[in-house]
Amino acid sequence: MHALGKQLLVELKDCDPEILKSLDKVKNAMVSAAKKAKATIIDVSFHEFSPFGISGMVVIAESHLSIHTWPEYGYAAVDIFTCGDIIKPEVAAQFLIEKFRCKNPSVVEIKRGILSHSGEKLPYKVNSPELTLVAGCRTA
Repeated sequence: MHALGKQLLVELKDCDPEILKSLDKVKNAMVSAAKKAKATIIDVSFHEFSPFGISGMVVIAESHLSIHTWPEYGYAAVDIFTCGDIIKPEVAAQFLIEKFRCKNPSVVEIKRGILSHSGEKLPYKVNSPELTLVAGCRTA
């Protein structure tokens, strides 16, 4: 089955709460995870909630990495969505598991953009003057 993208839903239970409540540590871990996976970082945006908890996103040319933390429960929900064949989201997931000192991780993979019923692999590059592809994802 060929798909345009791969999405990892990463459940990080029993993490170090001190790490999960640090905006700098969470942001640095997410940016580093994107770099470890060889992604092309486009933008980074994070928000710290009061009294604690962080939400953030690393936008990459190949899609995104996002996180929501609940330090009071030692839990983080991470979404790693990539398209193309170059980026390895599993590398980013494993890095975050280690960085957050997660004792109980779960990773579920979902194929996204299954558009071809013929079983043929869909091309990531299209011939159109209005659209171009960068590292496997569409940009205008």
